[in-house]
Amino acid sequence: MNTKSATDVDRTVGLRITTLRKAKGLSQTELGQAIGVTFQQVQKYEKGANRVSGGRLQQVAQVLEVPVSALFGEDESEGQSEMFAILAEAGAVDLLRAYASIQDAELRRNVLAIVRTAVRMSVGPIEGTA
Repeated sequence: MNTKSATDVDRTVGLRITTLRKAKGLSQTELGQAIGVTFQQVQKYEKGANRVSGGRLQQVAQVLEVPVSALFGEDESEGQSEMFAILAEAGAVDLLRAYASIQDAELRRNVLAIVRTAVRMSVGPIEGTA
């Protein structure tokens, strides 16, 4: 095995860096500046194209205010791992922030109904809804 090839673990770490960075509202440039690399290097880390060294992982975890183990998904259920993949989708964190900022409960229900309708129109029924 080529020791420089990216692995599934590298891609998992990259996905978690992406999701946690977006949740903190940081750009790739801001994260890169905080850990001393370019935004292009952050892109490579996030895509799993480049491995993140142990020292750099610690820096990333400090900036994102999580334990290093959170970047590996240790002690997580399968459902939590799936949520990281969903949150990494473009706009997912922004959508959740906007939704959470709606104060009126009825308006929240209406927004959710609109999103569910849009999903049904594009791909069919959503699991767990009737």
